[in-house]
Amino acid sequence: MHLVLYQPEIPPNTGNVIRLAANIGAALHLIHPLGFSIDDKHLRRAGLDYRERAVIHEWPNFDAWQAAHAHCRVLAATKRGDVRYDTLAYRADDALLFGCETRGLPPERVAAADAAIYLPMRPDNRSLNLSNSVAVVAYEAWRQLGFA
Repeated sequence: MHLVLYQPEIPPNTGNVIRLAANIGAALHLIHPLGFSIDDKHLRRAGLDYRERAVIHEWPNFDAWQAAHAHCRVLAATKRGDVRYDTLAYRADDALLFGCETRGLPPERVAAADAAIYLPMRPDNRSLNLSNSVAVVAYEAWRQLGFA
C-alpha cells in the first residue's frame, strides 16, 4: 500500500503518518513542495524513531510520482468524494492520496483519480485532521488485506 501526501504543510501530521506507515508496512510518498523541512524538529518529535523504520520517498511533483507508479490505483480522499471509504474493496497496490491541510487536493487530481473517497462526518463540519484521516482509511485498507 502507498500513502501519498500531496504537499503537506504541518510537520506533526506528517510525523504521525510516518509512524503509521512504519506500523502498517506502507510506503509513504511526500509530494513537494512541502510546507516544512524534512528535518523539522516537530516532524521528528511526532515520528519518534519510526523514521528509520518507515519507507519514505520524496517526489518533486505529482507527475513524477505518477510516472513511477502508473500501475497503482489512485484513491483520492476528499470531502467531496462520492465513494464512502469503507465500501471499497482495497488492493495491495492501491495509492491512498491525501491533500494538504489547508487546501485539500486540487480538483484536477481528484478528477484524474480512479475513485474519490470520503469519510462520513456530521453535517456542517469542515474536515478531519489529515493524520487522523490517513489512519482511518489506511487501517480499513489494511484490515481488508488481512493485516498482512
